[in-house]
Amino acid sequence: MSSQRCQFIVQSGDENRLDKFLARQLPGQSRSRLQAIIKDGGVTVNETVATKSGLALLTGDKISICIPEVVPGNLEPESIPLDIVFENEHLVIINKPAGMVVHPAPGHASGTLVHAALGNFGDLQGIGGEVRPGIVHRLDKDTSGLIIVAKNEKAHRWLQEQFRLRKVKKTYLALVDGKPPTPSGRVEAAIARDAAHRKQMTVVSDGRGRAAITEFHTVKQFNQHTLVEAHPLTGRTHQIRLHMAFLGCPIVGDLVYGRKKPSLDLERHFLHAYQISIILPGESEARTFQAELPADLQTILDQLI
Repeated sequence: MSSQRCQFIVQSGDENRLDKFLARQLPGQSRSRLQAIIKDGGVTVNETVATKSGLALLTGDKISICIPEVVPGNLEPESIPLDIVFENEHLVIINKPAGMVVHPAPGHASGTLVHAALGNFGDLQGIGGEVRPGIVHRLDKDTSGLIIVAKNEKAHRWLQEQFRLRKVKKTYLALVDGKPPTPSGRVEAAIARDAAHRKQMTVVSDGRGRAAITEFHTVKQFNQHTLVEAHPLTGRTHQIRLHMAFLGCPIVGDLVYGRKKPSLDLERHFLHAYQISIILPGESEARTFQAELPADLQTILDQLI
């Protein structure tokens, strides 16, 4: 993809700061991306280079912008098979297996969902000027289930807005030890990073962390365990795991926030992103996608019945 040059004339009533004006004219580009182009000298106003994003525009100003070509990222694509639930020109919905990390991180320099997306989808158009998939929400390494990957900047921004406005409904299936205090309920408990264990999160008093809300509903009660549906209304790290533990019914197999010795023969925590409802880019009605329980979790349930 080569660089692209665009020109605009500011019309009456459309005066604004430079970055906001360009964001309206170029909906496929994020505002942060446009600000970077401005800073790098890629925009002229009346044939003079403008390097300040907040420059005030006047009626009749002539704007020219050169959008650089999307450059390859520094990650190597990997041919890792993916379970694709849905795909179009804007995004992909993937059923992530347990054990796969979403983003590269120390100790996980390869084999991640990002590496797999680069290797599987040749039509990635770039996010922030770099050829990479757009990840809007995450799943823990040992949490299986649905995750959405944007293929381009416009879809990435659309998805971010859907999540920000809480128009996305996510449903998780979790098997917990014991049972919740009520069959259905709502947990509002703020979450912050644990000062003593930096890789962990903890529930804190209001005002000290970030607000976190999870609604839950009992699906089936067993002798010593309960299968629940969890609906996170916010997207905090480890939110469902923490909130279930906060209720006194930690998720089976969660060695961090639950029992140190699992109550059932399971090699990871029993948490699966089962269903997601979302309005896709260019559409007006929400669609619902599902990923059935993987074999290891279904086997555990079958043993309890």
